[in-house]
Amino acid sequence: MKLTTVGIDIAKNVMQLHYIDADTGEVVNKPVKRAAFLEHFANLAPCLIGMEACGGSQHWARRLMAMGHQVKLMPGQFVKAFVIGNKNDAADAKAIWLAVQHASKSVVVKTEAQQAVLGLHRMREQLVKFRTMQTNSLRGLLTEYGEVMATGRAALDKTIPAVLGRLCDRLPSILIDSLREQWIGLAELDKQIAQIERRLQTWMKEDKACKAIASIPGVGLLTATATVATMGDAKSFKSGREFAAWIGLVPRQKGTGGKIQLMGISKRGDMYLRKLLIHGARSVLCRSKDPGAWVREIKKRRPMNVVVVAQANRMARIIWAILAHDRQYERDYVSVKPV
Repeated sequence: MKLTTVGIDIAKNVMQLHYIDADTGEVVNKPVKRAAFLEHFANLAPCLIGMEACGGSQHWARRLMAMGHQVKLMPGQFVKAFVIGNKNDAADAKAIWLAVQHASKSVVVKTEAQQAVLGLHRMREQLVKFRTMQTNSLRGLLTEYGEVMATGRAALDKTIPAVLGRLCDRLPSILIDSLREQWIGLAELDKQIAQIERRLQTWMKEDKACKAIASIPGVGLLTATATVATMGDAKSFKSGREFAAWIGLVPRQKGTGGKIQLMGISKRGDMYLRKLLIHGARSVLCRSKDPGAWVREIKKRRPMNVVVVAQANRMARIIWAILAHDRQYERDYVSVKPV
């Protein structure tokens, strides 16, 4: 049975729909209020629904799939290419309707549990950024008064009590007290970050997939939980190569006249997951006593940063193979293609 294709431009209060009525052939492009959105689709036969991957799209995708509809979430960059003329809700809905009929790879629809784990990751990342900003701000403010400290949190914690003691006679107490409060606040941020990591650790102990890939060198708590939550179903990717390309760990291509030039990595997909994999790969290369023959050989031919990305790509493929084939990690495993 051919499904009716529907493009939806979602927003906070009004959703714009675009589709062709199967009975009358009429082109429908109309707004629907949020309260009546699900009711509208409850009365329709199963449809192929396209939406742009943005805030709230995962929630609506889960609700629509529960009604029996097929849903594809597409990156905004892919949809943008189909916008014709001026940009407005009606044009966006039509662009999504066109894009969903051409989409080769869509964004994975995640479960609420997977989204909860990603929510913890986002909150932790925000706290880490704020902690770094706070540390740099304290160092910068104290530099204005001739107190220069070494870079890093450990150096700040070691030096700042003596620095504030020296400055308390020269500067107003309102500034000294505020600086001390900001420094003490860093410890509170440490506690919040540690608490989130403990919650991730608890989830990891209960999740079979996380435990399976955590045994891979370079894959720790953050990488394992973020990968499983971001990937969704590993079998939605045809191969480890496709998964590595999905997170931007493959070269960009530029070519004409039959000549193709490979450039730096594409950096498409989830930036956070790509960053974790690259940091994990760097730790393997810098800290492992025996990273393996493959790494030793590629180090002879390529610069260090290229080797790091190659190792991250390799880790991504191993992760996919373990999750897609439900295997355990084996260090010396050799893949043999069937004859």
